Amino acid sequence: MALTAGIVGLPNVGKSTLFNAITKAGAESANYPFCTIDPNVGIVEVPDHRLNKLTELVQPKKTVPTAFEFTDIAGIVKGASKGEGLGNKFLSHIRQVDAICHVVRCFADGNITHVSGKVDPIDDIETINLELILADLETVDKRIGRVEKLAKQKDKEAIVEYDVLVKLKEALESDKPARSVEFTDEKLKLVKGLHLLTSKPILYVANVGEDEVADPTNNEYVLKVREYANNEGAEVIVVCAKIEEEIAELDDEEKEMFLSELGIEESGLDQLIKAAYNLLGLATYFTAGVQEVRAWTFRKGMKAPQCAGIIHSDFEKGFIRAETVSFEDLVAGGSMSAAKEAGKVRLEGKEYLVQDGDVMHFRFNV
Repeated sequence: MALTAGIVGLPNVGKSTLFNAITKAGAESANYPFCTIDPNVGIVEVPDHRLNKLTELVQPKKTVPTAFEFTDIAGIVKGASKGEGLGNKFLSHIRQVDAICHVVRCFADGNITHVSGKVDPIDDIETINLELILADLETVDKRIGRVEKLAKQKDKEAIVEYDVLVKLKEALESDKPARSVEFTDEKLKLVKGLHLLTSKPILYVANVGEDEVADPTNNEYVLKVREYANNEGAEVIVVCAKIEEEIAELDDEEKEMFLSELGIEESGLDQLIKAAYNLLGLATYFTAGVQEVRAWTFRKGMKAPQCAGIIHSDFEKGFIRAETVSFEDLVAGGSMSAAKEAGKVRLEGKEYLVQDGDVMHFRFNV
């Protein structure tokens, strides 16, 4: 699954610190060593308690988690859509990612200057969003001029596309992102073809101080970000990037103790990874045998043969059926044989839509 979530934010909001934590977390992984694709891309494991439970049940020779990519995107300033600062680099990088994790500063620190001279997370969000909207508006304006001529000539496809472009233009001119406009599935294909920056799904990462991470409910900045995100149906993850960078250096036992001392059940980084994974429309199925228990990433909505093809193209070509049991039913049974006896193991065919948490064994013939 070559999908990536891009980390964006203004200067000095903790974006790079958070990315450093992500890359260190990846580097510490014994089963999935950190891989640098280029200087600003890191691969990170997806934490999943189900994988640990399957390992306990099956006792395999090795366990392999699934993973995906985070991209650290160049900083942005006002005027980026017109090429200010690293604007062009920022826009080109964000075009290449599939979802956006927007880091927002929600802490006051006199030693860390803010690019606009004051801590105002909503202003920060709107600064970046406006630059993305302006860039998209330029894309739509260029396209609408070409399509309008064909639409006037009664070209059916052009008429449909022109309607889509007009609706997008109206939204963008009202400072609303492209993802806020509802379209039919057919028209959504046209929107995707435009590769608009504001059509990408987004989540907000509220970066708080060390003394607030255990209970951010009284942080006025976080409350404002949550209210803003709620209005556009987006999720907010609260992290302390500085603490996450420290935690990433620890082994699992030390990490658990550190989090316990802070009064935190799950690190912000683990929450962010899971949220970004979900934002990308990804899910996980498992294969479980004595040789290996492994998590596999697939896109929600994929059928059994396509998921088989993630393991090997021959599995998809010669797909016969998939022996399938849900994670919950397998754990309840205690073993695959017990789950079979209880009638919980199903034989699924080519039209089966794979579900998150399915434990599968593919039968194929090439």
